Amino acid sequence: MSVRVIVADDQEIVRTGLAMILDAQPGIEVVGEAADGGRAVELARRLRPDVCLFDIRMPVIDGIEATRALAGPTVEDPLAVVVITTFDLDDYVYAALRAGARGFLLKDAGPVLLAQAVHAAAGGDALIAPSVTARLLAAFADAAPASTPAQPVEPLTDREEQVLAAVARGRTNSEIARELYISLSTVKTHIASLMAKLGARNRVEIAMWAYETKRVRH
Repeated sequence: MSVRVIVADDQEIVRTGLAMILDAQPGIEVVGEAADGGRAVELARRLRPDVCLFDIRMPVIDGIEATRALAGPTVEDPLAVVVITTFDLDDYVYAALRAGARGFLLKDAGPVLLAQAVHAAAGGDALIAPSVTARLLAAFADAAPASTPAQPVEPLTDREEQVLAAVARGRTNSEIARELYISLSTVKTHIASLMAKLGARNRVEIAMWAYETKRVRH
């Protein structure tokens, strides 16, 4: 089955271009487009796509509020949202991640990376390209308001610490399995355990916690 995607961007040429690129990729189908955040939320709630690709700066409701409405902490059945931005140090990205986004992309990402990000978000795997994940997450963690990160409900095992570091560096489950010489199912078990111990809802929150607690440095 194809991954069903909604694309939202207020610039028609960008929105159309993203939709065309995604539709041309195997296993991906664009089922809706929106020019503002309000319409994007409406479409997403009605169509229930596998992935929502949202620009951060949009009229009516911006990408952050749209993300929070569909994937925020109070949403019972959150959708997978990936935010896109022109600038790799956009101040809004940190807020978008906090609002529940699974990851982010730069608008100059090529078709291959765009497709990979959509498939990854649909499968709950990698956030985005590892080449930018670690640097950007670290930058936004440094920019976060000073506060004491929540402590795990139970101490992390040595193996969980290793998986935590790998997730924070943008590694996919398959890459983690190869690097640590463990099975894919074991990786998934460790990630599920990390989410439970940290109270994290997805891999983004696991990665951000790793940076905020200085377990991983950039």
